[in-house]
Amino acid sequence: MKIATDIGGTFTDLAYIDEAGQIQYAKSATTPPNFEQGVMNVLRENDLSQAEVETFIHGTTVIINALTQRQGAKTGLLTTKGFRDVLEIARGNRPDLFNVQYQKPTPFIERYLRLEVEERMNYQGEVVQPLKRADVEEAVTYFKEEGVESIAVVYLHAYVNDTHEQETVQIIEELWPEVHVSASSDITKEWREYERTNTTALNAFVKPIASAYVNQLEKELDNNLTIHQKYIMQSNGGTTSFANAKSVPVNMVESGPVAGIYGAATLGKLIGEENIIAFDIGGTTAKCSLIESGEVKTSTDYYIERDDRHAGYPIKVPVVDIVEIGNGGGSIAWLDKAGTLKVGPQSAGADPGPVAYNQGGTEPTTTDANILTGRLATRHFNYDVDLAKVRQALDTQIAQPMGVSTDDAALGIIRIANSNMLNALKLVSVRKGYDPTDFTLLAFGGGGSMHAPALALELGVKRVVIPIASPVFSAWGMLMTDLRHDYIQTHIATFDTIDIAEVNQEWQRLEVNCRADFEAENFSLDKVSFHHAFDMRYAGQEHTVKVSLPDGELTQADITDIIQTFHAAHEKAYNFTLPGNPIEIVNYHLTGYGQVDKPEIAEIEVNSTLEDAFVEERSVLFEQKGWLQTKVYDRELLPVGDKLQGPVIVEEAAATTVVYPEQVVYRDKYGNLIIEKEA
Repeated sequence: MKIATDIGGTFTDLAYIDEAGQIQYAKSATTPPNFEQGVMNVLRENDLSQAEVETFIHGTTVIINALTQRQGAKTGLLTTKGFRDVLEIARGNRPDLFNVQYQKPTPFIERYLRLEVEERMNYQGEVVQPLKRADVEEAVTYFKEEGVESIAVVYLHAYVNDTHEQETVQIIEELWPEVHVSASSDITKEWREYERTNTTALNAFVKPIASAYVNQLEKELDNNLTIHQKYIMQSNGGTTSFANAKSVPVNMVESGPVAGIYGAATLGKLIGEENIIAFDIGGTTAKCSLIESGEVKTSTDYYIERDDRHAGYPIKVPVVDIVEIGNGGGSIAWLDKAGTLKVGPQSAGADPGPVAYNQGGTEPTTTDANILTGRLATRHFNYDVDLAKVRQALDTQIAQPMGVSTDDAALGIIRIANSNMLNALKLVSVRKGYDPTDFTLLAFGGGGSMHAPALALELGVKRVVIPIASPVFSAWGMLMTDLRHDYIQTHIATFDTIDIAEVNQEWQRLEVNCRADFEAENFSLDKVSFHHAFDMRYAGQEHTVKVSLPDGELTQADITDIIQTFHAAHEKAYNFTLPGNPIEIVNYHLTGYGQVDKPEIAEIEVNSTLEDAFVEERSVLFEQKGWLQTKVYDRELLPVGDKLQGPVIVEEAAATTVVYPEQVVYRDKYGNLIIEKEA
């Protein structure tokens, strides 16, 4: 048996392969702050709390929540003499250019907890000033007095030579074995001092919380289940061991969402859709990512809390290229001081939840609006829905102050939520030079199927796929992922002076490190494969583009192809090329995949008819159309290939698909719902 669980802001999702080889799924309420209880609850509710499990995979929002809510440990920083204020100085570029009151982000580590150490490496990794042990010892004494729980160690040019950082870690562990320590060289070996420092600071900030959480989860699992292999989802789209997750928890910052992106790529290849916009709408947030030619894009230029007015905080580890906004089923509708309707980013979450949950929530949400417009049926809720209370909340807080009917207010909430989500979809497509009409929208999460058909009409996407297990698709995606380790090493060289033998030697060194890490996880090396890439740029430029390399050792003949590929990639990214300019390699990027057995996606067998699948006919409120009589069908009973003309609603246990009058919907041979615009 294989089990995957994914903790979201509102629900904890479960996907598992039962003894018959079928994928089953379920949901349960998330249980903050004791998130592991939500995991155990959903296992118990599905009779899995005493199971024997081959593989357990877990995704979590604990790390991103700790960062955004500033609920981490008291953290100190040790850095090279003269570089105490790197976190304050940050970058000179300002997102809000004409705002004279603009303020840089407040560092996660306050200045009085940032101490300098006498040591120095040059840019080639040569020792200029030896490490002064006394400085480290004094810092440890000071941190003890200040009640520090975690220490970040970041020295200049440690990405080239980490000797001083590792010596410092050893000294701290000798003097103070209880404290948590994070060295930058254990997290990233990519240059850029500010980004590297901030990444290490954030890792140290969440490390005690991550360790406590993973330990508690592991304890609960071991007390209740027999599990042979336990893995945690990483932001790069692969999994890793519990031990590694505790060591570098910043790699879990987008732990849950990226599994759905990889699941979308896997499913897309199966159904012949390799250009996909993956779209995940949960209870708290909506997330999207673009997949081109079946390839999920990752980047180390990731930020949290970054928008058009705030610079945010960089995290220099590989993260799937994903855009996230605070809009989901639990997003609260509210009026600003000018009386303008807003939706999100505040969320009712799991506790107390939307008004419809009848658990103490008083502010209307997107879910409440979907109920009042007839899109959601109250019989699918695990709560006793009081429709009068829902209507009253929306009427008194939104409709009356705006001077509109309750119906118009409810539809307005849906339209505002859709508009917010549409902007996110444009950020990963139109804003990056992609034509949405060349892509298929694959939507999942509890709210994905509810909103995606309307968004497809707005965006011009011709096809929408609502996948199997769509309400828990991120957990489903975890069952389809491999173990993954990324190794990025800054090593600048121009192609004019490149030594192929040295290049191959560097790749071999990185591969040796990768194999050692897989061996430490007791993973069979015959299932390990590698992907090689260069981060490249024209000489004199600041930023790079990633270029994949052919398998095997590089030859001089490969260099010409690599250069041509770089020119094409640069033109696509920046709309120009500089054929006469020298070209530089900036980073080596090795990705090691530990390939695991994955469940087969079988064709479904359905013996029912459309008449069997028919549930009821009810009135549903549509934009520009008003109230329309709409047929409702049970997804699990829909026959394969029979097309239904919208307006149609297709219901399943934890999700509802709203098909518009201009669209048709049918079920494919794998059980996915396919929605297409009428020709």
